[in-house]
Amino acid sequence: MAKRGGFPGGMGGFGGLNINSLMKEAKKMQADMEKSQEELASKEFDATAGGGAVSVKVSGQKLLKEIKLNKEVVDPEDVEMLEDLILTCVNEALRKVDQAQAEQMGKFNLPGLM
Repeated sequence: MAKRGGFPGGMGGFGGLNINSLMKEAKKMQADMEKSQEELASKEFDATAGGGAVSVKVSGQKLLKEIKLNKEVVDPEDVEMLEDLILTCVNEALRKVDQAQAEQMGKFNLPGLM
């Protein structure tokens, strides 16, 4: 006599997967991701440009924390060069944050999200 109702494979039609187990695993993964994000936010990332003429520090939250300029690079006749060095330096520091974020989140192997 065939069973009425239900799903093929038993266990609610999830191919034998226990939904409670999946929920526990999802909650653990969420907690781990939040911890990783907090750790990343507390880190600082440095970058330099122009052979150390400009250096910057940004937080893991992409907030600019510090800019240092070597006195030799400050030339009132060549402000454009200083602007370029600052842009290059800040963008490199932000790229490092993005790379660290990608590495952190890559640990979680979330198909469709990464």
